[in-house]
Amino acid sequence: MSTNILAKIVASKFGEVAERKKQISIAQLEAMPLFEQKAYSLKHNLLDTTKTGIIAEFKRQSPSKGIINATANVDEVIKSYTQFGAAGVSVLTDGPYFGGSLADLSIAVQNPIPVLRKEFIIDEFQIIEAKAYGASVILLIASCLTPAETELLAGTAKELGMEVLLELHDETELEYVCDEVDFVGINNRSLKSFEVNIEHSLKLKDLLPKGKLSIAESGIYDIETFRLLKKEGFHGFLMGEYFMKQENPAKAFEEFSKLV
Repeated sequence: MSTNILAKIVASKFGEVAERKKQISIAQLEAMPLFEQKAYSLKHNLLDTTKTGIIAEFKRQSPSKGIINATANVDEVIKSYTQFGAAGVSVLTDGPYFGGSLADLSIAVQNPIPVLRKEFIIDEFQIIEAKAYGASVILLIASCLTPAETELLAGTAKELGMEVLLELHDETELEYVCDEVDFVGINNRSLKSFEVNIEHSLKLKDLLPKGKLSIAESGIYDIETFRLLKKEGFHGFLMGEYFMKQENPAKAFEEFSKLV
């Protein structure tokens, strides 16, 4: 995803959130049954050695890859992720660019596993919405926010009992890491060139504040890369495309989990 595409997505997101606010109020979201449900802890699962450490993603498409899998069944795939040892699952809720929806999130949260709402969050409303739909974790992308906005949004999530994953792309974004952030994700794919550079991620990981769990994101397409990142001390591994591009993502995850 180029920085231009990112800017375009974020710009459209402001309009999308404004429309959502007209459709449903914060009071209505807070009255939804799942709003009071205790969130599952991704941190607990990432530290559980009986699990894979994988945050397995359900993703139909992306701006850089186009259609990845238009036919996968969200219920079937998430059940497999849960059954075969995923530490958590990630569900895209952006419709225009990733083909996701809150309906997908609603199905995913029926499983006893932490669910990350994968979204371009620019407003507290989206965090309240995530909690109302049963998400346990939210994603904040440094490239979409200022450090002050990151701290504010992360604080809102923490007040609601959710955990926060902050995604970084380079050293200039280290200042975004704040106390309210639980996990720091390092995206192995450059926003500018689309290139995947594992070495860059390893260097950036060494600069993270001690005590923050680190998550490797993007570009993990084989067990060798997974093992290398694990050996280098990453606590979690966000993987979606590798499983979703297979004809049967549920089976692909089951097979990969046996190698971990």
